[in-house]
This record gives sequence, C-alpha cells and structure tokens, in this order.
Amino acid sequence: MQRAVCPGSFDPIHNGHLEVIARASSLFDEVIVAVSTNYSKSYRFSLEERLEMARHSFSALRGIVVEPMGQGLLAEYCHNRGASAIVKGLRSSSDFDYELPMATMNRQLTGVETVFVPGEASYIHLSSTMIKEVFDLGGDVSRYVPGSVLKKLQARESA
Repeated sequence: MQRAVCPGSFDPIHNGHLEVIARASSLFDEVIVAVSTNYSKSYRFSLEERLEMARHSFSALRGIVVEPMGQGLLAEYCHNRGASAIVKGLRSSSDFDYELPMATMNRQLTGVETVFVPGEASYIHLSSTMIKEVFDLGGDVSRYVPGSVLKKLQARESA
C-alpha cells in the first residue's frame, strides 16, 4: 500500500487544501491528513475543531484519514505511519523555495520523499490566514471554504 502524509495546521481548512489532498488521494492508496500544532503559533480553532472540520470535509472521499500529528518531526511521523511520501501543495515559487530544504532534510532523516502538487489556479491565492482576515473584515469567504467551516467561522464570530 502506498501511503502519503499531507501535514498542516488547517486553521481553517479551505478549498485549496481540499483540492490538493483530493488529487493526492488519486495518486496514493491512502492519504493521512496530519493536523499539526505549532505551539509558537496562535490558533483560532482548537486542535479538536480543526480535526472535526477536516474529517467533515473529507467524509465523502475514500482513502483519506484525518488524525493529529502530535509532537515531533514530520519525517519520524511519516516513518512511524509507514508513509513513503509527504504531499505539499505549492502556490508559488516562494512556496517551493520554503519547502525544498525541508523536503531534503526529511528525505535524509528517514528516506521519506516529498511530492509537490501545484495548486489549482483558482485557489493559489488562498491561505488560512487570508481566509480569516477577509472574514474578519466582513468579506464573503463562502466560495473558498466548505460550508461546515463557514459555519464554524460564523459561530466563532457571534460568540
């Protein structure tokens, strides 16, 4: 079985993430969406909420598993899960410049390869940060996030 890991904080998950992960699921038998937590980062949604949004977003697709990544190195996480690849979506050349050294280090640490998947043109401008900023300023983000994520954003706003 060919297994890949698609890591991210997914705060929140958006259609750019969904599109890349759905395409990855056609390349691998199983894709683990590893929801990570960077403790130096401030999150709008808790780990449990981010896991719930990701699980709901992929509930109709086969071969996608959502789980927390926990602490430690991504390369070790992949090794422990029997994953042969890390899938990373690329929006621009700056994403590639940022990701390439990590891909090299991960391969040297455990042999796990990184597969770069170019984002769909209609989503390459998206980031979770931008989604939150546009939403906070009253913009309509409904075409960029799954309905369940939009409801979570709206619920957080009214709380």
